[in-house]
Amino acid sequence: MDEAAHVCSDYRPTARQLWKPPIGTVELGIIGCRNLLPMKAIDGKGCTDAYCVAKYGPKWIRTRTVSDSLDPRWNEQYTWRVFDPSTVLTMGIFDSSGASESEGEKSATRPDLRMGKVRIRISSLETGKVYRNSYPLIVLTNNGVKKMGEIEVAVRFIRSAPTLDFLHVYTQPLLPLMHHVKPLGVVQQEVLRSTAVKIIAVHLSRSEPPMRREVVLHMLDADTHAFSMRKVRANWVRIINVIAGVIDIVRWIDDTRVWKNPTATVLVHALLVLLVWFPDLIVPTLAFYVFAIGAWNYRFLRSSKAALPHFDPKLSLAEAVDREELDEEFDGMPSGRSPETVRARYDKLRAVGARVQTVLGDLAAQGERVQALVTWRDPRATGIFVGLCFVVAMILYLVPTKMVAMASGFYCFRHPIFRDRMPSPALNFFRRLPSLSDRLM
Repeated sequence: MDEAAHVCSDYRPTARQLWKPPIGTVELGIIGCRNLLPMKAIDGKGCTDAYCVAKYGPKWIRTRTVSDSLDPRWNEQYTWRVFDPSTVLTMGIFDSSGASESEGEKSATRPDLRMGKVRIRISSLETGKVYRNSYPLIVLTNNGVKKMGEIEVAVRFIRSAPTLDFLHVYTQPLLPLMHHVKPLGVVQQEVLRSTAVKIIAVHLSRSEPPMRREVVLHMLDADTHAFSMRKVRANWVRIINVIAGVIDIVRWIDDTRVWKNPTATVLVHALLVLLVWFPDLIVPTLAFYVFAIGAWNYRFLRSSKAALPHFDPKLSLAEAVDREELDEEFDGMPSGRSPETVRARYDKLRAVGARVQTVLGDLAAQGERVQALVTWRDPRATGIFVGLCFVVAMILYLVPTKMVAMASGFYCFRHPIFRDRMPSPALNFFRRLPSLSDRLM
């Protein structure tokens, strides 16, 4: 419960009696960093006292601190047991405040500054292959994206379970049985996670060497659910990218319907005839099509095997983010900004909320129009729809299904000469159906 769901490293139940045997081990070699930026100044000279923290499951490790070096070398190796491939190994680089303490300052007044983080998903590792790569250390500050240097690591996953047992894990539920029998609510999960983070921070602060609270909070992404307009836009772009394939298919179908490419339209007619008269080929054809897509995309795997996925500033919209939005993202709760700044941000949030409110209202109106087809809110429209349903039922009872499907397909892909540019009668009928929007105050 101490980690965010998308970067969780341990799904095992608390009771050891319920643990399943490990499926393998992951070996991590922390080689070193290079080209680190100076994080503080001592005697007028910039320096960095870097150390690395790695977490996987309940096991935390910390390398030794290399003092006054912008190219620290650790050459330390660690091993974790792996119980689930859908987990994430997290590493973070920090600048120790020990040097400031040696100069007579109180280290408590200066936190250990974060210099970057690296995440490696176990499922992206091939069995037995050593991945030795350098990852850029990127930090998002209130002044924008900043590259702090690079870290070089080597990682290898060794599978110990039989192949079938290893593949069988992908069909098992992530969480233990009780999480499905008596699931926790979202509020309960957040409270438990916050409590778990505090307990772990106190526990690790007593270790030797002690691990600072800000280090634990950064490694566990304690501020994952903090509001950020940048993340809102990034998530919206992610949704658009996900449905981009569906949009392309709809656009291709529309181009086919208007005979933009006559050859493709004729081939679609032939395919329609084939699938209508041999419907048993529909499911195998779809399955083979998905197989062809996966096999075609396999060539991109070969080109990406050398480097594992890493933080993407472009996907995060961190390169072109507004300075005011960054200041809002790093502002705490309660806000420490002036009343005028808070009021301006509130007005901006209200404008965004108004657009969201409009979209939600439109979605609700479309759903209510579907309900209005049979609820007699418009007696004439419902009568027309019910009568048409009766006529369609009689036609489908009397006419063979293949003939109906053939006629519908040819009507849908008819030539533009026989097509009206105005919206279809069915769409006009649906848009005239009443919704409950006129009853809102």
